[in-house]
Amino acid sequence: MSSQTLRQLLARPSILVIPGIYDCISAKLAEQSGFEVVATSGFGIAASTLGLPDYGFMTATEVLDSVGKIAQSVNIPVIADMDTGYGNALNVMRTVKDAVKAGLAGVILEDQEFPKKCGHFEGKRVIPTIEHVNKIKAAVQARGDSGLVIIARTDARAVLGLDEAIQRGRAYIDAGADVLFVEAPQSVEELQVIAAAFPNVPLVANIIEGGKTPQLSAAELEKMGFKIVFFALSTLLAVTKVMKACLQELKEKGTTKDFTEMMTFDEFKELIEVSKYLDLEKQF
Repeated sequence: MSSQTLRQLLARPSILVIPGIYDCISAKLAEQSGFEVVATSGFGIAASTLGLPDYGFMTATEVLDSVGKIAQSVNIPVIADMDTGYGNALNVMRTVKDAVKAGLAGVILEDQEFPKKCGHFEGKRVIPTIEHVNKIKAAVQARGDSGLVIIARTDARAVLGLDEAIQRGRAYIDAGADVLFVEAPQSVEELQVIAAAFPNVPLVANIIEGGKTPQLSAAELEKMGFKIVFFALSTLLAVTKVMKACLQELKEKGTTKDFTEMMTFDEFKELIEVSKYLDLEKQF
C-alpha cells in the first residue's frame, strides 16, 4: 500500500523532499524526475481547476475527485492537502475514509476556520485547539488499519503567535497525528525553535517562493531537524511562467517554431505512455 511505502520513507534518516503538484501531468513529471513522494497543493488545485485563489472555494467532492485521479496516475505515494476536513469531526471521518478509498498515502488536516485560506495569506482564523484535537482523533479512528499518514497542520503562528502554535502542535501529536506541520514560520530562528520543541516528531517545513518562510534548502532544514520539506508551488509557478511566455510569443509572432522552452511531442507522448495504449489497442 502507498501509505506503508510513505511510512517506510519517513523511517529513513534523510529528509523527504516533496514537490507540490496540482494535476496528473505534474505528478507524472515528478515521478519521472525521481521523486519518491508527491503532495497535492490545495492552492494549485484551486487555481488550475477553478481559476480562483485558495480561499476555501473547493468542495470536498471536487478535491477528492482531483487527488484521486492524481493518485491513480502515478506509482508513488500521494499526500493530499485536505484543508480543514470540510466540516466538523464527523465530516473529517468521511473525508478520511474517502481518502483511503482513493488510494492516498497521507492527508493534511489544518486547524483554520472554514472557509480556510492559503497558509501564506493574511486574514486567517483558527478554531479552538480542542476542536482540532477531536478532528485528529476522529481521523485516526476513521483510517482504521489502512496506515494512512495523518499530518496535523496548525496555522496559529500568524494568528496567535509561535508559542501557541507549538502548544497546539503538542496537542495534535498527543491526539494521534503522525507528522506535525507548523505553517508559515517567519524566520530561521522560528524554524529552529519549532525543531527544538519537537526533537522526536516528524516535522514539515513548507517553502513557498515569495512566501513568509525563509527559502532554505532541504539540507539546511534537515540539519535543523525537519523530516519533510514541501516545495508546494514550485511546479505551478514555473509552468505558469513558461506557458505565459509561450503564449506571448505565439501572439506576437504567430508561430512557436523558435520557442525552445517546450517538451517535444514525442517526449510528451512518452510521458503519458501512448505506446502502452497503442499496444493494448492492437491486443484487443
